[in-house]
Amino acid sequence: MLSEDQITRVLVVTAHPDDVDFGAAGSVALFTDRGVEVTYCVATDGDAGGFDRELDNGGMAELRRAEQTAAAKAVGVGDLRFLGYGDGTVEPGLALRRDIARVIRQVRPDLVITHSPERNYVNISPSHPDHRAVGGSALDAVYPDARNPYAFPELLADEGLDAWVVKEVWLTGGPTPDHFVDVTATFDRKLAALHSHVSQVSHMDAFDDFLRTRFAEMGQRAGLPEGHYAEAFQRVATA
Repeated sequence: MLSEDQITRVLVVTAHPDDVDFGAAGSVALFTDRGVEVTYCVATDGDAGGFDRELDNGGMAELRRAEQTAAAKAVGVGDLRFLGYGDGTVEPGLALRRDIARVIRQVRPDLVITHSPERNYVNISPSHPDHRAVGGSALDAVYPDARNPYAFPELLADEGLDAWVVKEVWLTGGPTPDHFVDVTATFDRKLAALHSHVSQVSHMDAFDDFLRTRFAEMGQRAGLPEGHYAEAFQRVATA
């Protein structure tokens, strides 16, 4: 597994705007504070989300891209890539694998963070079908697509993107996390990132209390002292 000093570039691949902020924004802030380069790749524009249906899907997509951009800024991320897939209709397949492999070859990350492709029966909310489709396709893009120069040969021949080996993947939202990151020092920035998603969270009462309870429970599961917060991942060695 990678040590802290071996991680200099991170790519986060998610299905929707706000997914990274619920799952990993505290960890992302820790990375950027250390000078790690972090890029977000978001498969959809989140046009099927939100509660203000005075906006059509196009208007909602534009709003949610802006919200994700503001949320990213709160944790030190300025490089965002939106793939433009339809919210709620993402299916695993060659096109999605190619598009994620392209971004991997462009960014050349040491670590990819993405959704677990497994359904979580204890907590169903991370198991949105878009999440599972993107997580599975991202894993396929990591291995074997991005590292294989003969996979999607047009990426090399037409775009000049050489093969790249991602050394490790962290999965969010899965049923068997085995790696916990203490995000107590960056938790307020995680909250700020989540509050940037006004269209998604403004209707929720006691939202901060809910988040503090949820991630304090993660901290307890991680064996951290009382009052600490943690984000949970499953680590996958790929190299």
